[in-house]
Amino acid sequence: MSERLESYKCPSCSAPLRYDPSGKLVCDSCSNEYDPEVIELMDSYDRQQAEFDWGDYKQKLAENAERIENSVVYVCRSCGATVETDATTAATHCPYCDNEIVITDRLEGGLKPGGVIPFKIDKNRAIDSVLAHFKGKKLLPGNFKDRHTLEKIRGVYVPFWLFDAGVDGTMVMDATKVRMWSDSRYDYTETKHYLLSVSGSMDFAGVPVDASTKMDNDVMDALEPFDYSEMRDFDPVYLSGFLADRFDEDPDVSIPRANERMENSAESVIRSEASDFTTVSVRKSLMRLTHPTVRYVMLPVYVLNVKYNEKNYRFAVNGQTGKVVGELPISKLKSWLYFGGWLVGLGAIVSLIAYFLFR
Repeated sequence: MSERLESYKCPSCSAPLRYDPSGKLVCDSCSNEYDPEVIELMDSYDRQQAEFDWGDYKQKLAENAERIENSVVYVCRSCGATVETDATTAATHCPYCDNEIVITDRLEGGLKPGGVIPFKIDKNRAIDSVLAHFKGKKLLPGNFKDRHTLEKIRGVYVPFWLFDAGVDGTMVMDATKVRMWSDSRYDYTETKHYLLSVSGSMDFAGVPVDASTKMDNDVMDALEPFDYSEMRDFDPVYLSGFLADRFDEDPDVSIPRANERMENSAESVIRSEASDFTTVSVRKSLMRLTHPTVRYVMLPVYVLNVKYNEKNYRFAVNGQTGKVVGELPISKLKSWLYFGGWLVGLGAIVSLIAYFLFR
């Protein structure tokens, strides 16, 4: 007959824990003490996390795969981007490098998305949104505000994976409560230390992760939120006058980003339950995602590329809300004139003050 031996590691320093007659698990390396129930909870969550499987979502995706009818896919010979549009488009320009894409690069139609949010604002309103974003930027190069430059803005349906999942979580935290008072002779400070274990569960729906390597993840995250109540079943008619980026990151690649976003949100909610304490520091966060599902959808984005000093600056406009994000360059000439003029003015003021003080 074999006996199963359980061994646990210290959450703080990973050294072995020993059972103390006081009823605690004690670390001889860092002198921390833990309740056995908390350590057992940590260990069980670690096992569940390691054994967790995202299920057969890819198989379901493949089973539901449909090709978009009456569409063509072009490959840009310059940057390798793959974009899709309606079959009536004979030629277009790449939204990522602005080079022309011609019909000789035609491929078969792409994978049909499960949903789409149609463009709600037109090209002119997108340009107005960009101009409003530029307003007040005194050091912006002049060609960025040129209407002819902004006319190059293009509407692109960007591929996204939308993740739904539940999150079961427990956070183990070190916390303190500090009480201070005084009498006629002394000031007193009392600090009480606590080891907290707070659990909770919540559901997430429609956590977006863009599925295109050509779109900057931070830019796409900054364009949120999108109103998913306006999501419609995909129809090729929505491609008319627009482009559609083809996804080149499968759901497996996107899972860590979706996982991180959901876990961070869950941790924030759970941590708020310890708001009554003076200080709180997280010792260990234990999160487990359950019942995940994924949908492939298209979201509307206007993309504008402007070159300045051999560098490409990309701006993106939420095609539903008009929100603008992007990096802005600084004109060296305007910067020199602006700050040079400011220094000259400051020097004149200093000279004038010195004249009246020391004449």
